[in-house]
Amino acid sequence: MRRRAFIPCVPGAAQREATAQWCAADPGSLRTPSLERSRISGAPLHFVSRCTASGTRVIGRREFITLLGAAAAMACPLPLRAQQPQGRPLIGVLSPISAALAARNMEALRQGLRDLGYVEGRNIAFEFRYAEGDLARLRALAAELVALQPAVIIAGSAPGALAAREATRAIPIVMASVQDPMALGLAASMARPGGNVTGVWSEGDDSLIGKRLELFKDAVPGASRLAVFVDPADASDVSTVKAVPAAARALRLDLRVIEVRSASDFEAAFAAAAREGAQGLYVSQNPFFFARRAEIAAMALRARLPAVDGYREFALAGGLMSYAASLPDFYRRFGAFVDKILKGANAGDLPIERATKFELVVNLKTAKALGLTIPESFLLRADEVIE
Repeated sequence: MRRRAFIPCVPGAAQREATAQWCAADPGSLRTPSLERSRISGAPLHFVSRCTASGTRVIGRREFITLLGAAAAMACPLPLRAQQPQGRPLIGVLSPISAALAARNMEALRQGLRDLGYVEGRNIAFEFRYAEGDLARLRALAAELVALQPAVIIAGSAPGALAAREATRAIPIVMASVQDPMALGLAASMARPGGNVTGVWSEGDDSLIGKRLELFKDAVPGASRLAVFVDPADASDVSTVKAVPAAARALRLDLRVIEVRSASDFEAAFAAAAREGAQGLYVSQNPFFFARRAEIAAMALRARLPAVDGYREFALAGGLMSYAASLPDFYRRFGAFVDKILKGANAGDLPIERATKFELVVNLKTAKALGLTIPESFLLRADEVIE
């Protein structure tokens, strides 16, 4: 009776090497491989028998274990073996900004998870990737995270969600978006997104544009013409360009859209704003401008332009004011999405939620430097006043 030995089905060169070590016989003497399931891992196995003139060779147990271990090592790339550290679910985080700028958001994420019983290093692990304000890096960073096979990917921007979704249709993605996820093709509907993407949407940037312009006009009633800085490479800014005309008409404001594609364009952009007679500056809410908010705020101050942006950090950096959904609140709420997904929910079945917390921040130091007097009634509406 012939005896059969089983060899793991290892792709490509690894399979050939393992098979060669096992069967040095003439290829014609090998039986046609068939498939079975490993009793240990459930992976498919090939079996081969080495036939000799005197019958089938019987392999010793030590040799078999050695070959089995070598083949398994060749079959398993290192990143995949480390995908869930020590049994803890791995959460991949794709941020469009730097680690320093994102620190407040990441702490909110950790807090949201701690509130649900997840503690980093104990029963959950993180892998972070930061694009440093360069949206062109998001695709490669998303691919790096997908290679680690995390349980969930958190994307802190609409471009990040698009990059992550391009890299995987299987791993759940929880996103923060200022643009309509349905318009981006990330969701079929708010109530049932479908696919592998869910998260939080800040009510649509279109409505926020109108609200920011309204607040700006209340704070600086003498301004009637504003320059609008947009980055045409950002999908959210494409929506901004479409939305500003209607918002401006409703408030009787004259807007001039100026494209800024790189940091080297800022000087020319401010020069264009001066030529257009701008009396104020609206800075679109995107990662590129966020990463350069201090530079933009300083240049706006030199140009004597009161500036409004969506991010609180812009006002902290010297911009006149900001109004937007609270990003830390988004990240805190991500914890509930992660919890549901880890417990078996499908991302596509989890409704996309709307922003519920908005922040108005006013920088009085900048107002004084610009010679502006902000009405007291307006300051009473602010969530934070920087003095």
